[in-house]
Amino acid sequence: MTVHDVARQLPEIAVLREHCRSMAMLEAVLSPEWEDRYYSFDNLSSEKSMKSMALMRNGSGDEYSIIFSPIGAYIRGFDHESPMSPYIEDGPWPGVLDDVPDVFRPCIEEPAFTDEDGMPVVTACIWRETSDNGWKAGAIDFPDEETEDPDGAGYLFQLLVDRSPEAFQRWAEDYYEVSVDLEAVRHVFSSRPLTAEVVRALNSEIVLADLAKDIAEIGYPMS
Repeated sequence: MTVHDVARQLPEIAVLREHCRSMAMLEAVLSPEWEDRYYSFDNLSSEKSMKSMALMRNGSGDEYSIIFSPIGAYIRGFDHESPMSPYIEDGPWPGVLDDVPDVFRPCIEEPAFTDEDGMPVVTACIWRETSDNGWKAGAIDFPDEETEDPDGAGYLFQLLVDRSPEAFQRWAEDYYEVSVDLEAVRHVFSSRPLTAEVVRALNSEIVLADLAKDIAEIGYPMS
């Protein structure tokens, strides 16, 4: 799977945003310590800005960032073991960023998405303007190496492609090595208000009030 395969399987921007927000809320319940979380979401909306950002960091150098804004959505992924790493040829792999529209150029240059020398840290990039009828990726000549995931897109965006509660449950049980209540996952994936019962089903060691800061940051509804 490459970034082109992922782009064909992503949903509408609003649906993807809700999905990312739900994953972040689930992780906030499962992992009270922010540093241990894989997925997070920051609802940056204010009177001056309607932006929000979804993040994935696995603690081993792999990550993705998704910027949602009134102009659309921009997705940047980085697989540190990819043969398309910008550190191999001292710059992004040809085609990965070349076709990104000018409206998303600030995302490419965002300091949080570049290294100390200003080089974009990216192996996969997807974008969609609000007027587009689908997600887009650059014209890329992928490496000749025999790998099914040359840019890391299949690994990085696996839970964006398979958005089922079952997929998240499998991932969370493997990552946290605990049993994860499927009905509670379905509840959150439906964007229904978070309740004390759902929190207890996912993590009996915390209560709804403990999540007040996370709920506000994520922008998730609560009863």
